[in-house]
Amino acid sequence: MAAPNEITAQNLLRLIGTPDCPVIVDIQTDADFSADPFLIPGSVRHPHSDPDGLIARLQGRPAVIVCQKGKKLSQGLTALLNAKGQPAEYLAGGIYAWRDMPGAMRVPAAALPDPVQGATLWVTRHRPRIDRIACPWLIRRFVDPDAVFLFVSPGEVMGVADRFGAVPFDVEGVFWSHRGDRCSFDTMIDEFTLQSPALDRLATVIRAADTDRHDLAPQAAGLLALSVGLSRQYRDDQAQLAAGLPLYDAFYRWARDGHEEGHDWPAGRD
Repeated sequence: MAAPNEITAQNLLRLIGTPDCPVIVDIQTDADFSADPFLIPGSVRHPHSDPDGLIARLQGRPAVIVCQKGKKLSQGLTALLNAKGQPAEYLAGGIYAWRDMPGAMRVPAAALPDPVQGATLWVTRHRPRIDRIACPWLIRRFVDPDAVFLFVSPGEVMGVADRFGAVPFDVEGVFWSHRGDRCSFDTMIDEFTLQSPALDRLATVIRAADTDRHDLAPQAAGLLALSVGLSRQYRDDQAQLAAGLPLYDAFYRWARDGHEEGHDWPAGRD
């Protein structure tokens, strides 16, 4: 019988990429992590010996605790967190169970930028449309749930990156940007090894909309229209980002679960 405070790798996989995903906390020892330095998408590292610091970091958000094998470290810390009023589950079988599951994405730790004050910090041009909303969505849902994004004048992106330690993206001449006929969203999927049928399908739509090649995906015209509409609706870029994230949540669920579904009138017509 499954423990009441455990979650399977398969069930966790269904949550990753959605706004309902708990905070995934990797508490492997440094030695265990160094032997296999990959992360479950969206997870953060935290020492098992600092439960109070983790509680402060989670701020009441539900968590899934992950150790190497799903035994003493994760079960003990999960029990301790729940005893202190912090909701938590542990991953059954630990990182081994995740690693061995077909279709599991694994993010190389070396691909993550160094955090600034506890979270990755990114900077790009202001007045975002498509790529500059899609990339933050991908990072928040699959890489760093606490990532911070700065939007500044195009000519100031590199200066802000230098002075504040931020990572520039979706500007010419930087690592995290367009490569050939592929857009910044594609680059991030490649570098964070986030390939999956759903994200690859979504990437095609984003690429088609962002590079004005609607022949690649019929959904591109709709994404462009919604993106332009959002940009006209919000003057504040942070408010636009907050409004745009649910748009990509919906596109992701379409790409994962509903891309074969159509709609017609009257209902039920062959």
